[in-house]
Amino acid sequence: MSESLYSSGTNMATMIISLKAHKRVSSRVITFSLVAFCAFWLTPSWREVGPFGFLFFFALFMMLIVSQIFWVGRVVDLGERFIPGKPRRAWLTAIASVVCLFFFAYNIGLYISPWKIPRADSTHLSLRHVLFEAPFWWWFVGSWAGFALVLVFWALDRVGRAAAWACRKARKVAAGHAATPMPGGIALDPPSPARRRLLEQAAIAVSAVPFVAAAYGLLCERLDVEVTHPRIALARLPKAFEGFRIVQLSDFHISPFTTADEIRRCVTIANGLKADLVALTGDYVGDDPATQGEVVQALADLRAPFGVFGCLGNHEIYTETEDSITRLFAAAGIRILRQERSPIQSHGEALNLIGVDYQQKRISRDHDGHLVDRYLEGSEKLVVMPDMVNVLLSHNPNSFDRAAELGIDLTLAGHSHGGQLALSFINRGLALVYPETPYVSGRYEKRGSQLYVNRGIGTTGPPIRLGARPEITLLELSRT
Repeated sequence: MSESLYSSGTNMATMIISLKAHKRVSSRVITFSLVAFCAFWLTPSWREVGPFGFLFFFALFMMLIVSQIFWVGRVVDLGERFIPGKPRRAWLTAIASVVCLFFFAYNIGLYISPWKIPRADSTHLSLRHVLFEAPFWWWFVGSWAGFALVLVFWALDRVGRAAAWACRKARKVAAGHAATPMPGGIALDPPSPARRRLLEQAAIAVSAVPFVAAAYGLLCERLDVEVTHPRIALARLPKAFEGFRIVQLSDFHISPFTTADEIRRCVTIANGLKADLVALTGDYVGDDPATQGEVVQALADLRAPFGVFGCLGNHEIYTETEDSITRLFAAAGIRILRQERSPIQSHGEALNLIGVDYQQKRISRDHDGHLVDRYLEGSEKLVVMPDMVNVLLSHNPNSFDRAAELGIDLTLAGHSHGGQLALSFINRGLALVYPETPYVSGRYEKRGSQLYVNRGIGTTGPPIRLGARPEITLLELSRT
């Protein structure tokens, strides 16, 4: 009788354990399915960005969603230490999830909502931006990058454990599968729970570093403008233009985090460089077309003996301000070149200055208009002068390959923000923008043609810069 009862109890315990394990697996499958569905919904279509782009963006959104689940769990763990009571974890999880969803809906909803959401002041930093937008973007960047470090620690831990297991197996084989360990051998036992817990805590502590870095990028580096002074050697440069200086500014993205006053500060710096010509390479507005008048006013004080010229960027297309902002610039004495050229004359010699609208191939989700089969399509006979030095203003640096084919001597571009979030102190290619363009920042050369990519003044998306300071470029042209 007692044996029967013991057997029944054992079977019941086994069933309970099995049900609990099944429940855990089912909950994980459901969670993963929901995460994958949300990431798939946010990812641009295969047709729009191609197979590589689709997989890249899908992986990024998967990582973003999972990172929020991970960090909400860590916040709840921390809260449990300070709030007594048994049901505290459920309540803390609910509160943290609601707060997280609110901030995401409030900030991301403006971009993905099918309805027109009223905008507040888009050119001045207000209390609303400080309380609801700045903390969100700080959390957004910190949690994403922090979770990436957690994954690195997790992968290293798994590799280490796999290596230890393989080493133990090899020792057993070398010992002839003996039951006793080899004399003088060092035991490679799996780490104790305490040691594993210590490693986990260390991983979380290190993964908190991106939160500190994001705060620095938001409060400091975003405003720390750098003036660069590259020397550009052009073999065909006319003698009259030896030492000719061009100031390049790009990607202003006027917004609450790149205000009109900040742009005016950059204008003052640019004017102080005493350049011969000023070149603006697009993206004057951010996402609000109502800001175009104020950004033009902020740039209207730019001065140079040979004039101020510019081209348009993709954000002028998004906001449908191409024609209107061109007229505003013209009224302010700034000429926007749109598939046209303007010879720059000096002492009987000339440079051919060319400007084009934003260039993008057909396989793109960026916009519906201005799509071409190849970059600079139609510009060959219109603007390129084979007997002159040609300088091209083109917002998209990806047009450089085609510009080199056409024999354009120098291309000035922007668009990339230098990656905005980058590890440029290691290599300038270590930037989030690299999958979109190999031309991240600085000078490039191909087939005797040169490109300079300016990192821009403003930001898009997160108002944070890390490893990619705002830039004003003073280019000096020379013959050698």
